[in-house]
Amino acid sequence: MIQFKNVSKVYANGTHALTDINMEIDQGEFVFIVGSSGAGKSTFLKLIMCEEQPTEGEIVINDTVITDLPRRKVPYLRRTMGIVFQDFRLIDSMSVYDNVAFAMHVVGATPQEIRRRVPYMLSLVNLQEKAKCKPKELSGGEQQRVGLARALINSPKLIIADEPTGNVDPALSFEIVDLLSEINRRGTTILMVTHEHGLVKHFHRRIVEIQGGRIVADTGKVESSDEAE
Repeated sequence: MIQFKNVSKVYANGTHALTDINMEIDQGEFVFIVGSSGAGKSTFLKLIMCEEQPTEGEIVINDTVITDLPRRKVPYLRRTMGIVFQDFRLIDSMSVYDNVAFAMHVVGATPQEIRRRVPYMLSLVNLQEKAKCKPKELSGGEQQRVGLARALINSPKLIIADEPTGNVDPALSFEIVDLLSEINRRGTTILMVTHEHGLVKHFHRRIVEIQGGRIVADTGKVESSDEAE
């Protein structure tokens, strides 16, 4: 599903963010990306989302070479992904329902599709009773679950979760990853960046460690996604 072939990224200021990255992530995997601050994790995600282009090498997503992908095609690539941010990025003036529905409006879904899909997705993240609330009326964990529902609403093949537990309490961190694990069991590929080693140890998934812009460890594919959580 995702292939990095000899990928390097050097920024204009001379910073070597990534060096000679080679890896593959298969459809249906759950992968933790770990590493210290400045290790290259953010650049790794930006390359996948086409926010940056590699200096060298080739990146393939869903059999499409995205290296030097024309800008007009980038939005279509991103529609195959759901992105969960550390800082939630919800629209404060909108209700929970409308925040989730907004992602469907963007891709041209019909009102009938939105009315059918949004309640189902809110029930999946246990927020059906908060549909009319504004984001500021929710806890941090609830806001992150809204973000997760929004990321899932268009049935993406890939979820990119960038430090999704960074702004929630430790107990809620496990709840968020439990939800991601359930989504993974339904066939969605999960790529999660985190610095929380307790989470990584608790959830037995593939771990890729980046340090100094290089992959220094990779536990390899975990064959089953049904291990005890």
